[in-house]
Amino acid sequence: MKLLQATKKYAVFSGRASRSEFWYHYLFFAIGAFITSLIHPILYLVFALGLTIPTISVHVRRLHDIGKSGWFYWIILIPFVGAILMLIWLCKKGTEGENEYGSDPLVTLEGAPPKLDDQASS
Repeated sequence: MKLLQATKKYAVFSGRASRSEFWYHYLFFAIGAFITSLIHPILYLVFALGLTIPTISVHVRRLHDIGKSGWFYWIILIPFVGAILMLIWLCKKGTEGENEYGSDPLVTLEGAPPKLDDQASS
């Protein structure tokens, strides 16, 4: 299930994460945070703390996908500018093909990226 793909890679800081993997993780986090905060604040705290490491690791893998070091994650500590810059990087399309951090996460097992035209014709 794509929604939990990043959470399954709990503390994997190597490799690359596609935009969909990253944003599905945030969707899961937002829904879970909303539901747990409605139930009890302590439950929300446990949920948020439990997803701290997966959230940082998916950030690092997403930065790897655009060809940046995972250490750029800490740029979010710069008020305003850091958060805006990080958002721009997280929305940016990853480098096509292999880069220094691993293979393209969007490449299928056959070795070619999926094309929407091929799916429409079949």
